[in-house]
Amino acid sequence: MAASYKFEIYKDKSGEFRFRFRAPNGEKMFASEGYSSKASAKSTIKSIVKHVGKAEVDDISKAVKPAKAPKAKKAKKKKSKK
Repeated sequence: MAASYKFEIYKDKSGEFRFRFRAPNGEKMFASEGYSSKASAKSTIKSIVKHVGKAEVDDISKAVKPAKAPKAKKAKKKKSKK
């Protein structure tokens, strides 16, 4: 059986239920906030699965201008003594 994407539900140290989404290679792609009940965590997963295909991407990051390179200092010409 080929590896697949999956949600993992777990209980954290403080007793809250959380989930994480893993890629087939095992990499954690994102994790949730804490929920007081497992049912709430499962409900959120179901909502994500249902609505993700319709979700828009809203890029609210500001375009970053490339940093200007520092100006090179001009070498001082030595005056020749004649």
